[in-house]
Amino acid sequence: MPKQENMKMEDIEELKVDMDILEDELMHSHRIDPNLYLEYDVKRGLRDANGKGVLTGLTEISDVSGYDLVGGRKIPSEGHLYYQGIDICDLVAGMKGRRYGFEEAIYLLMFGKLPDKKEMERFQDVMFELESLSNRFVRDVIMKASNQNIMNAMQRCVLTLYTYDEDPENISPRNVLRQSMDLIAKLPLIAVYSYHAYRHFRLDETLFIRNPEKGLSLAENILLMLRPDRQYTELEARVLDIALILHAEHGGGNNSSFTTRVVSSSGTDTYSSVAASIGSLKGPRHGGANLKAQRMFDDIKENVKDWSNEGEVSDYLQKILDKKAFDRSGLIYGMGHAVYTLSDPREIILKKFARSLAEEKGRMEEFALYDLIERTAKKLIPAHRNTFKPVCANVDFYSGFVYTMLGIPQELFTPLFAIARMPGWSAHRLEELINAGKIIRPAYKYVGHHTKYVPLEER
Repeated sequence: MPKQENMKMEDIEELKVDMDILEDELMHSHRIDPNLYLEYDVKRGLRDANGKGVLTGLTEISDVSGYDLVGGRKIPSEGHLYYQGIDICDLVAGMKGRRYGFEEAIYLLMFGKLPDKKEMERFQDVMFELESLSNRFVRDVIMKASNQNIMNAMQRCVLTLYTYDEDPENISPRNVLRQSMDLIAKLPLIAVYSYHAYRHFRLDETLFIRNPEKGLSLAENILLMLRPDRQYTELEARVLDIALILHAEHGGGNNSSFTTRVVSSSGTDTYSSVAASIGSLKGPRHGGANLKAQRMFDDIKENVKDWSNEGEVSDYLQKILDKKAFDRSGLIYGMGHAVYTLSDPREIILKKFARSLAEEKGRMEEFALYDLIERTAKKLIPAHRNTFKPVCANVDFYSGFVYTMLGIPQELFTPLFAIARMPGWSAHRLEELINAGKIIRPAYKYVGHHTKYVPLEER
């Protein structure tokens, strides 16, 4: 039994008091005067006072644009996202009727060009062969020590794959490409199997582990492995495929991709790099934001009686902004973006598919509520902040609604983001290694005080 279970009640209370004291000392010793950040012109979050990211590197993988520069001034504009120079809107439009849209996006991000038919077939054959996990790995790694947070389970599994690799430390481009493609193919299995293990061992649900089928897209296999009846519609697979494409990459400056570059610059192995990126994406300020947004929408649905009443919706959103409702953070999740101003192209695309899926599922009343919240929040947020800067919905606004309609549990919302982002991380890792830059090591200004050591007896 754990040691804590043998402790007496008075010992536990004494321990709590000791921890309270230690916490007070910790907070006191590490608190930095916020005025010092201004005094030393510290770019907190690697962003300047206007919110523009500090230039720390170069990339050809993707470009994010949300404003125009006119005479040195930032003018809000419609958002654009480019994968290897190709507009994401054109990429998605060009994949109409195609089963392997996400796979084509993977190829584009990894190799810098759109594949021809022969190249795509060869690439798919390799992916089909890699899309499997040994029974030993499933039994010894995934099924043991199941975890409610699937992101942590994915980290553990990715790190353990190191021991199954015959050449794990080799960071040559060829070997890292092999490892990257292997992880892109295996991450969907790891996420879905980890979810089933959690449901079985923690919630006493029936356990079923289904192998992916060769010839199906990654999106189709995710639905096949997740659902007990193996069934899905063509539209469902198409929408999930689009969602994966939209989340695959978003510039080198986002937190998890920058983590990939920082960790890769140290020369570490691929598995350590990917595990670090998953840890970054897990945070509620990054990939975990889609889950936070969905929980907010669930709260709104419970507290707004008439979903079509604009006044009632507006009143409740104002309560959220006033820190009187939901999590008291004052944030309407899914609204606003660090780069995009007038629109997020990913949100515009996903909203169209959300409408189509809502029509198929008979959930247009909910879609109308989301649309009303989006339109209302665009007016309320600038007024609340007393700013003229426009605010647009971001990709997290509709992603949770889409995943819910697809029957995907909330435990897999952020893991799906990780599955989608794996190609982007891989491309950034390869670009960092191929260009052999210096180790990324930003500076921190010391603002403490030098003091002499005092012997214990004299303190």
